[in-house]
Amino acid sequence: MNTAFNKNNLKTVALLASLGGALVLAGSAFGGRGGATLGLLLGLVMVGGSYWFSDRIAIRAAGAHPAEPGVLSWLQDDLESMAKGAGMRTPRLFVSPSMQPNAFATGRNEAHALVCVTEGLLQVLDRREVRGVVAHELGHIRNKDIVIGSIAAAIATGITYIAQMAMWAGIFGGGDDEDRPNPLALIMLMVLAPLAASLIQMALSRSREFEADRAGAAIAGDPGALASALTKIEAYAQRVPMNIQPSQASAWIVNPLTGRNIKFANLFMTHPPTAERVARLAAIR
Repeated sequence: MNTAFNKNNLKTVALLASLGGALVLAGSAFGGRGGATLGLLLGLVMVGGSYWFSDRIAIRAAGAHPAEPGVLSWLQDDLESMAKGAGMRTPRLFVSPSMQPNAFATGRNEAHALVCVTEGLLQVLDRREVRGVVAHELGHIRNKDIVIGSIAAAIATGITYIAQMAMWAGIFGGGDDEDRPNPLALIMLMVLAPLAASLIQMALSRSREFEADRAGAAIAGDPGALASALTKIEAYAQRVPMNIQPSQASAWIVNPLTGRNIKFANLFMTHPPTAERVARLAAIR
């Protein structure tokens, strides 16, 4: 295992620990030690739910369906051969009707993993480029990025929920004025805690994309195929919209909301810049 991978794992642990700590702190602001316990319990429940149902949630959000037997046999064959070469179980193949070229992988482990491609991806990319994209998704599965991403998303959601509870409890809760939290502190908690959680979650997502690119290039044995695919997907994503919730954007190989005009977009990027990803792939020998 190379040094870059070890550093990436350390960053992942640090970022997840930061998210978990923010969840407990948000709970503490809501109700002291009891609130911290509530935050921890809520985080555990949400993480468990995300772990078990991540595939169903993602598939429903994408409106995807399983690839029919005998249909897309070339892609089924490529998926099986690359998974076998990587020493992995072959994930199920799903297809989303979206015309934006894109793809994602989900599932709590290899036994329950699936790869989903859009109709747009199959129309815009050639077979070599599709192989590169699928290899990237296999990289996510092998690196257990899906579980990590689900945990991060669940904790970030929990932080937002507790921050909102704290604000409403401070506004409408009973008790003496001396016992009630400072309204300004509550407002800051409501705004800053979810913002910090989202920024940490996005940083985690960007870190894992680089590693999945590296792993995918090795699985396919063709870094140039993935680089070419990313360039095309990025260009089309800016012109072809996708009806997807922002909470699901980090799952896709390229941010499906790329075409939306968002202020401070670089701050809220769920993916690294495509140009940087392509440059890193070009440096692989």
